[in-house]
Amino acid sequence: MGSKISPLIVLLYSVFFLQCFPTTEGHIKHGKNWNSNHLRLPANQDNTNSDKKLDDDHISLISEKNPELSVFFYYNTLKVGKKLPIYFPTKDPSTSPHLLSRQESDSIPFSTSQFPYILKFFSFSKTSKQAIAMRKTLHHCEFPAIKGETKFCATSLESMLDSVRGIFGSTKFRLFNTNYLSESMLSPLQNYTVIETPNEILARKIVACHMLPYPYAVFYCHSQESDNKLYKVLLEGEDGGGVEAAAICHMDTSQWDPHHVAFRIMKTVPGASPVCHFFPADNLVWIPLS
Repeated sequence: MGSKISPLIVLLYSVFFLQCFPTTEGHIKHGKNWNSNHLRLPANQDNTNSDKKLDDDHISLISEKNPELSVFFYYNTLKVGKKLPIYFPTKDPSTSPHLLSRQESDSIPFSTSQFPYILKFFSFSKTSKQAIAMRKTLHHCEFPAIKGETKFCATSLESMLDSVRGIFGSTKFRLFNTNYLSESMLSPLQNYTVIETPNEILARKIVACHMLPYPYAVFYCHSQESDNKLYKVLLEGEDGGGVEAAAICHMDTSQWDPHHVAFRIMKTVPGASPVCHFFPADNLVWIPLS
């Protein structure tokens, strides 16, 4: 990498270590909702094609049964004074998967065709929770892009920056993400109030990168040609803590899988209305500077 990128690499390594999800056995987060809820693959749950709007009772039900899904909101609800239940995971750098260098990541196979070798390399049995999570990650990475979308999985910071540069056609871009303004929060899920008019971040293209479970840091990144609106939102939690949150509204969802979890939660269908969500702190959003 050239000298223009090196300072950014140093900065991002610090960001990752300070802002990753807590993980469990073998540095892999697993469980019922292991996957990023922003990905466009089908959810492992039934879809509801009701045209009913999201109401407070429905939000409460989502929060009680599946708190990690409390990141979605309707486009017209992002207003000063609006109270929203939002799930922001707590941070534990000591148990977070760490980044490999390009040389290290390139030396380890990363494909379903090499999965038996990968499990042997990391000493996981094929029936372990780690193996199940890793296979799902590889599936997400190998799943074809939807119409108008460019996607890739980055297994090193260098490969991520190279791909982002290729999408933007520029070497000048910046990182945008969610920042916790408090040392700790009483609960990952709580009601947050929008305390300032959301600031729309204008960008000709957006690349969003979501961390996936793997023994080392792997990011699923994608950019869609359709209209998207990016926001910086200042929130105050019930415990008094603050979050400067990154949020995005996908204005055109007509090409999304009809079984995407967002449609079930928001009780809508592809193309019927925008889908908006907040980004967790370990997600990265890249925007070009020109």
